[in-house]
Amino acid sequence: RLETRTASLEGTGEITMRDLLRNALRMRPDRIILGEIRGAEALDVLQAMNTGHDGSMSTIHANRPREALTRLEQMIGMAGLEMSPRTIRMQIASAIHVVIQLGRLSDGTRRLLSIQELAGMEGEIVTMNEVFKYVRTGIDEEGKVIGSFQATGIRPKFVQQLESRGLKLSADIFDPSRPVD
Repeated sequence: RLETRTASLEGTGEITMRDLLRNALRMRPDRIILGEIRGAEALDVLQAMNTGHDGSMSTIHANRPREALTRLEQMIGMAGLEMSPRTIRMQIASAIHVVIQLGRLSDGTRRLLSIQELAGMEGEIVTMNEVFKYVRTGIDEEGKVIGSFQATGIRPKFVQQLESRGLKLSADIFDPSRPVD
C-alpha cells in the first residue's frame, strides 16, 4: 500500500511521502498523482515531472496561484539541498504547466476560481498568465454567490500540446466576451 505512516512509539517504521514517491518511481509510472504535498517531497515531484512523467499532478494549499509557487519553493528548500532560488524557480517553471485554483466562496460553495499557465521565466521571476477566471457579480436573495467563469483572452501555449494529442479546442473558448460553461 502506498500510504504514509507515522513512527511507532519506539521511533521505527515511519513511511514518509518522500519514501512513497521514491518507491512509486521505481514502478516506472506514466504519471504521478499525489494528494497534498507539504514538505521535501516537493523536490522529488518536480524532478519526476521534469524527467518524463507528464500529466502528473498534486495539490498544495495557498490563497492564490502565485502563493502556491512560493510555498512550493519553500518546500523544496526543506529537501536539504543547496539550490539557488533561481535554480528552484527554473525547475518549477519547466515542470509545471498549469495551476488551477479552487476556493470556498462566502456562501460555502467551492468553485474553480482561476486557471493559470506558467509561461516560463523573466529574469528571476516565474511568469504566469491567467487563462480563465471566476468573476463574481453579486449575491442572490438566498445568499448564494452569483458569477461566471470567463476567459481572459489569452490563448495558452499548452493548447498546441493538447492538439498534438488529438484534443481540438475551438478558438472561441478563449474569447473573453463569451461566458464559459
